[in-house]
Amino acid sequence: MTDIHSFQLKAETFRNLHLRSGIFVIPNPWNAGSAKILAQLGYEALATTSGGLAFSLGVPDGNALITRDASLQNAASIVNATHLPVSADLENGYGADPATCAETIKLAAGIGLAGGSIEDATGNDDDPIYPFELAVERVKAAVQAARILPQSFTLTARAENFLHGRPDLKDTIKRLEAFADAGADVLFAPGLRTYEEIESVVKAVAPRPVNVIMGIANTNFTIDKLGEIGVKRISLGSSLVRAAYSSFYLAAEEALKKGTFTYSDKAKPYSDFNELFKK
Repeated sequence: MTDIHSFQLKAETFRNLHLRSGIFVIPNPWNAGSAKILAQLGYEALATTSGGLAFSLGVPDGNALITRDASLQNAASIVNATHLPVSADLENGYGADPATCAETIKLAAGIGLAGGSIEDATGNDDDPIYPFELAVERVKAAVQAARILPQSFTLTARAENFLHGRPDLKDTIKRLEAFADAGADVLFAPGLRTYEEIESVVKAVAPRPVNVIMGIANTNFTIDKLGEIGVKRISLGSSLVRAAYSSFYLAAEEALKKGTFTYSDKAKPYSDFNELFKK
């Protein structure tokens, strides 16, 4: 099977996950190894995480420190690690110009990604959110680029107010409605913390599917409950890499400060991982 046929199959599989009834979870690996583990567990699709990539490179997330080339190289390693469709966290499209967002979508599709997200965060702490009109133009450009690709590409548009100290639900919904009108396939406002906020977003952009993120503090809702209020997709963001690094941190701290190694009693055996990565 040629790459383009493989890309098309994965892209259609991913799109169909959003068209069928019910809710699904899309976890976020940060490298090929974590992607293989998630595929072995039975997940149906994967999404990259800018936070996971940043932490694995020893830099903070959210300040435009990861280049587009580095991000796409990481995404390609995840795409090639499993048979699953992969969507990418494409941050702010790696530039303010709508044309740059369009170019990013083309490059993302070219490495076999089945989808990707464009957010309205600038990466600048002093001015964290793009103005409304520019934010919409950027999504329009990304949508137009996606629609002329040789394969399907599921575009997610993100409104980032709640992650940047701007818990303005009215403005967030206004942005998501405009992104939906611009043609975005999935809408996402990370940082929503109540059922009421999430349900308001779902109703505002219906019938377009909504992604929510779990694995952040005080948002330990159940899959069933989120499905009941109309959420289509649940991502896990950086929570899996944080869980992995937390175990690593505590294990290393135990050896250094206590002189004991009890952490290994709960770790999966070497042989289990060796067999998993042979597949």
